[in-house]
Amino acid sequence: MEKLCNVQCTTMSQLKCITEAWLQIVECRRVLKWTYAYGYYLPEHEKTKTQFFEYLQGEAEVGLERLHRCAEKELDKYVTADGPLSDFDDFRTKLTGLTSVTKTYFENLVRALENGLEDVNSTACNKILSPRSPASPRSPTGRNGKGRGSRGKESPRAGGSPKNVDDTSK
Repeated sequence: MEKLCNVQCTTMSQLKCITEAWLQIVECRRVLKWTYAYGYYLPEHEKTKTQFFEYLQGEAEVGLERLHRCAEKELDKYVTADGPLSDFDDFRTKLTGLTSVTKTYFENLVRALENGLEDVNSTACNKILSPRSPASPRSPTGRNGKGRGSRGKESPRAGGSPKNVDDTSK
């Protein structure tokens, strides 16, 4: 943090967003760890609930990885620079936004799990999970050995998910 302050000619208070991002990453990893246990104990006969859970979990993983990449890899560019970079304020804004969106997504995920995924019976949820819908999760044949909890890179996208926050890094 001191090196970043010196290189970017900024104060520690202006770098608070970096500390907040890392604290959020740690908290989200802790939550995500427990989602695997939750998914393991979902009843086999509740396939729609299982699909909904896997979708939510996959989106959480994608959003968290985006925040982690920004806080680690993208930050490195500013730490190793020879002098202040003009887009550092844009980076701080992006990091703050990703932190906020990730926090909100995980809060909603925890709330959904605490409520037993009760939203799974709503019309909107059934529409999202429909096999014909482009936002539907992977088929059961693409799952890991236990049949839940781990997802591949082809995570589906839906409006309002962390994936839609910032795709400018591509």
